[in-house]
Order: sequence, then structure tokens, then C-alpha cells
Amino acid sequence: MNAPRFGMGGRHMQRLYFLTPDLDTTVNIAHELSDLELTKEEVHVMGRDWKHLEERGVNNATLRQTSDVVNAAMRGLKYGVPLGGVLGILVFFILGETAGVGIVALTIGMGIFGGLFGVWTSTMIGVSVHDVKVDKYEREINNGAFLMMVDVPNDREREIYSAIHRHHPEVVIDKVTSEERQHHWGTGT
Repeated sequence: MNAPRFGMGGRHMQRLYFLTPDLDTTVNIAHELSDLELTKEEVHVMGRDWKHLEERGVNNATLRQTSDVVNAAMRGLKYGVPLGGVLGILVFFILGETAGVGIVALTIGMGIFGGLFGVWTSTMIGVSVHDVKVDKYEREINNGAFLMMVDVPNDREREIYSAIHRHHPEVVIDKVTSEERQHHWGTGT
């Protein structure tokens, strides 16, 4: 969910989650983050009142931010390619060399097919799986709160946390812990 990612210039980024109580607080924080030199692409917001967010110039969160779609696609590729390759080898040994297709071509072709099939099926599942923090704050979001997903450079995390908490002590600031990530991804992945 919240694996380290790279932002502009190859810097490591961390995702902070701000649970805000209302639209005005959310918009104010979005402006403060802009003043702190975070780009609009680094701030996404999820909430029931998404039309008013748009009207006030705040990015609405997409499926990419609110679901497990990206991680699911990566897992589909990770498992689909080798499984497709193994299937290609099995097909070769069961059916023999058919239509002049050798073992290497069949293994590569089935590996590519397995990867594409794995990405497709995993993505279909990943769309329906919420981000771990969306799950955690679902009740509050349904009751009118907003969840801001803010990607900040690791070296600025403390500065941004402090600035927002100083001006908005009512805002819950959170990030995904390694335990939450393991639980959400399931053991062994």
C-alpha cells in the first residue's frame, strides 16, 4: 500500500494521510501544502463531497490512490510470467513440437501471456480492494470527513507533519505501518 516510491528527481517519497473533519479545513490544508511547495499531483483527497472539492481546485483521489490496483497489477505480473513460462514448458512436453514452435518460443510466449493475464486478473481484483487507510477511516469518510493522501519527500515528512499539526491540531495525521502493510497484503507477499 504505502511502499516507498520515487518522486520528482528520484527522491524517496512517503505517503501521509490526513483525516480532516470538513471541506473548509481540507481546502485550507491543500493551500498550505501548496505553500510548502508540494504540487497538486502530490495531494489527493477522498470524500463524499467530491464535487465541491473539484470546484475549489483540490484533486480528487482516483482508484490509483484509493485502491490496491497498482500493487495488484505488480503481483499479477510477478506471478503470471513465471507461471506462464512453466505452463509453456508443460505444453511443449505434453504436445511436443507442434507447428514448428520450439520450447524457447513457447516458453517466452506463454510467459508473456501469463504476465498479461496475471496483470489483467489481479487488476480486476485490486480495484475492489481499498487502500489500508481508506478501510481504516471508511466510517468517518461516510460521515462527511475527508481523507487526504499526501506524498511527501522522506526528508520533509517531519516538517510537513509539524506545519499541518500546528495549524490544524484537530486533523489526524497517519501513515501506513509495516504491520498494516503486511496484514493488508497478506502473509508471504
